[in-house]
Amino acid sequence: MTTLATPTDTYPTRTGTQAGVIERQGPIVHMSAAGGPLDTETLQHFDDNGYLVIDQLISDEELAQMRQELTRLSADKAVRADERTIVEAASQEVRSIFDVHLTSEVFRAIAYDPRVVARARQILGSDVYIHQSRVNAKPGFEGKEFSWHSDFETWHAEDGMPTPRAVSISISLTDNHSFNGPLMIMPGSHRQYISCVGETPDDNYKSSLVMQGAGTPDRETLRDFADDFGIDVLEGRAGGAIMFDSNCMHASNGNVTPYPRSNVFIVYNSVENACVEPYAAASPRPPFLASRDFTPVS
Repeated sequence: MTTLATPTDTYPTRTGTQAGVIERQGPIVHMSAAGGPLDTETLQHFDDNGYLVIDQLISDEELAQMRQELTRLSADKAVRADERTIVEAASQEVRSIFDVHLTSEVFRAIAYDPRVVARARQILGSDVYIHQSRVNAKPGFEGKEFSWHSDFETWHAEDGMPTPRAVSISISLTDNHSFNGPLMIMPGSHRQYISCVGETPDDNYKSSLVMQGAGTPDRETLRDFADDFGIDVLEGRAGGAIMFDSNCMHASNGNVTPYPRSNVFIVYNSVENACVEPYAAASPRPPFLASRDFTPVS
């Protein structure tokens, strides 16, 4: 495990009783169209809105293989008993399985695939390492919601990520309809950082992975953000993907429809933005939530 000295905190959070909004510093996109597979128009869309949509990233054969792997993992008793697996309290349905790039050859393959890694490198302008990976399942009738939040606020406060120079990719294993709990993003919100109130409880991750508490923005600020930025509902077919900036304000509704929603979620962080000691927590979260192995993906 690698631990680096903590630099000055540019994005303070969970330090008091008053919420605040901080202007983001530094560039969003770090490389031009000449540096990777994304063209100028797509890079500009990402810079402006904080996300991009890939209509089809993986083949039908790859999609079927990943679906089979998720089914296998979800039924495996050892996997279900592992702390890296989050299970819905009421239904006992699997909600998330973390570290899948280390425990599954199928998901490791896509995490290291040039189709994904080259895009992440282009946006971040450097070599990248995997900060976190997981598969998410939102079963029909019982899939729970994810409240509005910025991933970077959590990764900064609890993992020690210095700046929001990280990007996530969500690869759809099922069709994302407007009605089965797809990702929602406030476009442009990645340029504004919400400093949240309260403190980080010890072992906060044990409860926050089921229902987020600490690090959730206050409703007044969220209302202002929604008024200023609007909300994009990101529908799409299975096999497509969404890449989004770590500071995007995003959420997803619960799924009461018969149609499940599942995805593979991989976070790439710049090797020049490696995590240090947490900025607003007593100790770092476990490595399956925030890797301390900063070896570049190759």
